[in-house]
Amino acid sequence: MKRYDLVIIGGGAAAFAAATKASELSATTVMVNAGLPVGGTCVNVGCIPTKHLLTVGEEYYYPRFPRFKALKGRNHVPLDFKEAIAEKDELVAALRREHYLDVLESLRGVHYIEGRATFRGPHEVEVNGDVIYGEKMIVATGSSTRRLPIPGLNQVDWLDNRSALALQELPKSLVVIGGGPLGLEFAQMFHHFGTEVTVVEVMDQILPRHEPEVAEELQRCLEEEGITIFTGATVEKTSQEPDGTKVLEVRLERGHRTLRATHLLLAAGVSPNTQGLGLEDVGVELTSGGFVKVTDWLQTTVPHIYAAGDVVGRMQLETVAAKEGNFAAENALTGSQKSINYDHVPQAVFTNPQVARVGLTEEEMMHRFGTCSCRTVRISQVPKAKAIKETRGLIKMVAHPQTGQVLGVHIVAPMAADLIHEATLAVKFGLTIDDIIDTVHVFPTLSEGIKLAAQAFRRDITKMSCCVE
Repeated sequence: MKRYDLVIIGGGAAAFAAATKASELSATTVMVNAGLPVGGTCVNVGCIPTKHLLTVGEEYYYPRFPRFKALKGRNHVPLDFKEAIAEKDELVAALRREHYLDVLESLRGVHYIEGRATFRGPHEVEVNGDVIYGEKMIVATGSSTRRLPIPGLNQVDWLDNRSALALQELPKSLVVIGGGPLGLEFAQMFHHFGTEVTVVEVMDQILPRHEPEVAEELQRCLEEEGITIFTGATVEKTSQEPDGTKVLEVRLERGHRTLRATHLLLAAGVSPNTQGLGLEDVGVELTSGGFVKVTDWLQTTVPHIYAAGDVVGRMQLETVAAKEGNFAAENALTGSQKSINYDHVPQAVFTNPQVARVGLTEEEMMHRFGTCSCRTVRISQVPKAKAIKETRGLIKMVAHPQTGQVLGVHIVAPMAADLIHEATLAVKFGLTIDDIIDTVHVFPTLSEGIKLAAQAFRRDITKMSCCVE
């Protein structure tokens, strides 16, 4: 039996961050991975390939609808969808090698095994017929698309993010079940390629965890482009016709609707990859949804076993998984109790316009403090947006009503994923609206929108010249 200081089950962001920290701490470590290739969701079927194809779609779609009169009448070039997928595959393979396989080879004391791990005892896992001993263990097996309990779905050929990214022919039409970040990114990506797209969301708004104003503005922008969106909609049953057409019976707030499409994509949440690991057999408790129960410092109900990433269900973000993996390894190997303040974690949706947020929403502020002070600025009020004729979106700032401390910022705008980092620093380090106002910003920039949102607490921003402090 081979013995290690640390056994890591998984091969994604959390696992690699844990292995890197373990190597820094000179611990003998083995990483055991099955399912997705090394690198996990982000590099293979998540962040990297989707953002690549979203950009391909934008480069193809928006030149046909130029904002400037001088660019009207440009020629339309047909899309080679199969070549777009091939180029995506080349990128994924290169980054998998550069950022994961090459990194593995550089980590001192870290070994890698391809195979499915199953717990055979509190300190033992079986992999490919061999038993491995770990003084400490980290479960970082990630998540997969949640299968919805829709009558008839088992008889329908449906897509998830993995299979959708492997298509070789562009769908003629597509229904996306789920109006969260994943569903909306895929919806707009395929719409830009030329697919007729419909989104079905069971909640009353798309992006249910975001500010209502942000969701409403993004829905307006997507519908303006031609994407059909139904909110407050429940899929009651689905079926597939002999020619492959998918048929969905949808209950709306007012009446019913029958939807038909050549393809169906499920994007309504994820399920943790915990089945078949034998976790409960060794005393690791799971939530009702199957996620691993952990403390703030990522320790499970078995003291020497930790968990990190999507499998714990806190935030399904590559950045969070990596931070959790790093802390899980350090906590397991040193006995420390490092934890993440999730209020300080920014997140983004890479639609166009983009969505980004950090900190508290107005509703969360009211729940915690019983009061709130908020201001919302339209992107059309930002001089740079007017100059480039890109005025879609808004910025909402949430501040403490007594101290003026910035507690949350919510953006739908061009480059929102980049703009959010000033707000992230403000939230993390307790800056006030006056700190932002007193900071000189470059003019003209979209980032001035953050400053305008802060200024809106102090003055009527519709009646001031540019660059007023």
